[in-house]
Amino acid sequence: MCSVHMCELAGKSEREAAQLAWAGQHLNLSLSCCVCKRSPAAMAHFKTEQDDWLIVYLKYLLFVFNFFFWVGGAAVLAVGVWTLVEKSGYLSVLASSTFAASAYILIFAGALVMATGFLGFSAILQEQKGCLSTYFCLLLVIFLVELVAAVLAHVYYQRLSDELKQHLNRTLTKNYGQLGATQITASVDRLQQDFKCCGSNSSADWQRSTYILSQEAEGRRVPDSCCKTVVVLCGRRAHPSNIYKVEGGCLTKLEQFLADHLLLMGAVGIGVACLQAESQSVSPPENMKEDTWGQHELIRNRDLGEV
Repeated sequence: MCSVHMCELAGKSEREAAQLAWAGQHLNLSLSCCVCKRSPAAMAHFKTEQDDWLIVYLKYLLFVFNFFFWVGGAAVLAVGVWTLVEKSGYLSVLASSTFAASAYILIFAGALVMATGFLGFSAILQEQKGCLSTYFCLLLVIFLVELVAAVLAHVYYQRLSDELKQHLNRTLTKNYGQLGATQITASVDRLQQDFKCCGSNSSADWQRSTYILSQEAEGRRVPDSCCKTVVVLCGRRAHPSNIYKVEGGCLTKLEQFLADHLLLMGAVGIGVACLQAESQSVSPPENMKEDTWGQHELIRNRDLGEV
């Protein structure tokens, strides 16, 4: 009887084991089907979360870089405008137009940087891939323009002294006070008053001036702009107490002034250009930004369509 009972128990155990095995297989199959059915949705949700934080990171990164670009453009524009507006009175005594050309290039570059900055803000906030591509192309153009301005300023700085020595004295002796040279005359007068100097190297330079030797001078030994206290015909008396006596004359003063401004223009141009180059090396690749923003836009449009 024990044997029969044991056999029944063994058979029952085998049936239960078979049922459990069948149930396990059925459960695995059901779970596999559920996973297969839910996998795309789960992956899409996970992908959306990844894209969201990456988009936020890219936005903030590009926004910060764009802000510094805009500030740098404003600085470049301010330096160029200040140079032309405040110091344009001295440009007529220069033989070369390189100084003025550098200032105009800086103004153009600064204005372009500021306009590009607004485009960058729009592209970042609205996630427009086309505007973003245009933005980075314009940054490359701006980089080259600022580099050209900086190189021109540096080249002109190297030959500034020789040009002034050759041209300034000739301007004072040949062109001052002549018909058709009103702008040059005004520039020289302003130069002598602003820098408190007289003549290219000294007040003696005026003794060879065509203007001083002519009747228009009315007996003046130096122009009235050489006087410390300017009154009509004060240049008749070349008295040391009323005439500026500066060692090196206006040549030294103007050379130092132009050198300082050329260094400033070159430093600003190169500085902003280096900032742009550095930002390009740090910012994420363009294809990464385009792919991420494109996927984000597709997901967002799909969600809106489902709603």
